Amino acid sequence: MDRSPALLLLLALGLCCPGIHGQSLEMKVRSPKDITQLRVGQRLELEGQTDKNSGAFWIHQDKSGTLHFIVFISSVSRTTFSRDQRTSPRFEASKHNSIYLLVVKSFTPQDEGNYFCMMNFNQMLFFSPGQPAFLPVTTTVAPTTRGPIPKRGITEDSNPKTPDPDRRTQEDLDFSCHIFIWVPLAGACLLLLIALVITIVLCRRTRRRRCRCKR
Repeated sequence: MDRSPALLLLLALGLCCPGIHGQSLEMKVRSPKDITQLRVGQRLELEGQTDKNSGAFWIHQDKSGTLHFIVFISSVSRTTFSRDQRTSPRFEASKHNSIYLLVVKSFTPQDEGNYFCMMNFNQMLFFSPGQPAFLPVTTTVAPTTRGPIPKRGITEDSNPKTPDPDRRTQEDLDFSCHIFIWVPLAGACLLLLIALVITIVLCRRTRRRRCRCKR
């Protein structure tokens, strides 16, 4: 959509300056159909209603906040789109009594945003509250990976091949403790045994010598 710089500047000033709003003109924007579940390619209809008959503008604010001029509808139902075109391949506009109708022929993601109906009356800008029009947010579900199917008669709890990290760590610690305790103890027992054998041998030799001397 092409932009009309002067008109968009006026609208931006109207959005920023509360004094431009005025209080003597009431404007409303609504959709005659439910647009909570918009679809791509759907026909979007918007109605701007006012109590004055001085023509109205339709403005589109996209998702990035940029303003786009769509059409001006005069009080005698004459439409002027961007570049002074009387028709548009994407929009339709018309006037019925005090209702200014805007139609998006085939809604696309480019048409998402807020739509405003604006009027210039007595050298003052009046604009309606924004009418949001968005496509529903699609959420993607992460694919789930299925594990191997256990064999018949064997469950995951009864599978002896499934390692238990905590149990393995505890067994390693117990094994280390056993090494540090039993190895020195076995060495001490071996030394005591050797000392006992040596003592027995020495005692036997001493007895033999004593017995020989007495004879």
